[in-house]
Amino acid sequence: MALMDTRPAAPGSLPLPPKVRAHTWRGYHCESRLVRTTAPELPPLLVIGGAFQSKESWGRLEREALRRMDVVTVDPPGWGAGSVLPPHHGADLLADAICHMLSEIGIDRVNIAGGSYGTALAYRIAQTHPERVGRMVLCGTMTSIPVHARAGIRSALDHLRAGRAEEFTEETLAILMNGEQQDQVVTGARVRRFLRRRLSGLSATEREQALTNTERLLAHDTLDLTQPPAAPTLAVTGEHDTFTPPERCRQLAGTCLDGHFAVVAGADHMLLLERPVEMADLTTRFLAGEALDGLDYLKHVERVRTPEADGGAGPARHPVHQRGPFGGALPQANEAPAPARR
Repeated sequence: MALMDTRPAAPGSLPLPPKVRAHTWRGYHCESRLVRTTAPELPPLLVIGGAFQSKESWGRLEREALRRMDVVTVDPPGWGAGSVLPPHHGADLLADAICHMLSEIGIDRVNIAGGSYGTALAYRIAQTHPERVGRMVLCGTMTSIPVHARAGIRSALDHLRAGRAEEFTEETLAILMNGEQQDQVVTGARVRRFLRRRLSGLSATEREQALTNTERLLAHDTLDLTQPPAAPTLAVTGEHDTFTPPERCRQLAGTCLDGHFAVVAGADHMLLLERPVEMADLTTRFLAGEALDGLDYLKHVERVRTPEADGGAGPARHPVHQRGPFGGALPQANEAPAPARR
């Protein structure tokens, strides 16, 4: 029986109307969306999305989180309502822009949930502004774009530049979703249909954002791993994810001083769409410092590194609960990953 978070919201806890605010950072337009709840139990949650997502994309996750915390979603430059950001700008500008938005809306410290591309920004914020981050959940993350995906990404960009929407859509889906395991993914077919509609219907601005953001990832492809984030961090992905496979997510967890790693059963790279209720439950439990063992929707969960292990200088494996082997040697950032072991 899955141990879902069925606890009622705090007495009288109700979400208040959203407040959207425009900001400017280094000449680029960006926007924030803040939804407060009347009786929050946890610090505010900052949600940073990935490609093709905006500050309005988090309906189910946001509704579940609002039972216990305020929620801030953002469109930094290059996202949603934000300005198109030239690809020569790296993660530092984006991390600083997000912190600037938090300051302008009056929030000093947050927990963070990042998805896909947004995980790099979350990681950078935790490195450069550690005083602002309590805990962090990184969903579908990696240290760099995998070698095996680069040719497909460049080909998809060529289709997008040439206006070949159908070819761009199908190639992007082939990169982001595991077609061979679609039947094993909860709501996999529905999510694929949704993404196909979303990708084929991009506006002119969204197409430009997709081009520049992806070019940025290819040009600034590796996170700075010399400064381990101190915030307790959970790196999580789906068991069938071939874009950010479990081994790579576990590798990133090991770069954090207090790194945790989890694999969600019946999910792929788009697990925030595929299993939103379970992801909301997992995120809330981790942010509250609650135990993650015994959750039937997890294939594997492990504390990879603790601050006390080797003086915080290296990973320490402390399995909590597991049903699949994800330990062992991990590929370096410039190596193609081995297939995920299932």
